[in-house]
Amino acid sequence: MTTDALEQDRLWRRAAAYAARMHHHHARKDGRTPYFAHPARVAMTVRDTFGCDDPAALAAAFLHDTIEDTPADYDDIHDRFGRDVADLVAALSKNMLLPEPEREADYDRRLAAADWRARLVKLADVLDNAEDLDTRPDGAAPDVTARQAERMDRILALAQNDREPPAARAVTIVTAARARYG
Repeated sequence: MTTDALEQDRLWRRAAAYAARMHHHHARKDGRTPYFAHPARVAMTVRDTFGCDDPAALAAAFLHDTIEDTPADYDDIHDRFGRDVADLVAALSKNMLLPEPEREADYDRRLAAADWRARLVKLADVLDNAEDLDTRPDGAAPDVTARQAERMDRILALAQNDREPPAARAVTIVTAARARYG
């Protein structure tokens, strides 16, 4: 393995460690599962289910909730992981300063304009969140499943024209999972 290849492999490993530290005291909505299980599953989905081994995409998968849910900001991600990863994570982060209707529209616009790898990570994120509903006490509630279905529909619409093989595979897999919600 070349020095560059080793450094690229190290990128996602460093991202995993950083995400674990940043989410250390967070739990999933079931109140028991350490939050870091989610970004780890998202990264594994990107790599193992969708077939993308791009180091920046894997790093972004681990870091996708850090700007939104921890004290980390774009500059922190940029300084530690570089612009490519920081731009992907920023595209995956909602602007919490905006009112919700504006926030969601802004998020969709930025995700649509982003690199295809950001949408790939988002597809892994919505897939994991959907599969995680089974562990939540409110997971079967009609309003919860309806919100999850709407999130899946939104990202599927944004990613439907992505032609890279991992993205096309992801759209197929998430579309099949979406069928569970009517």
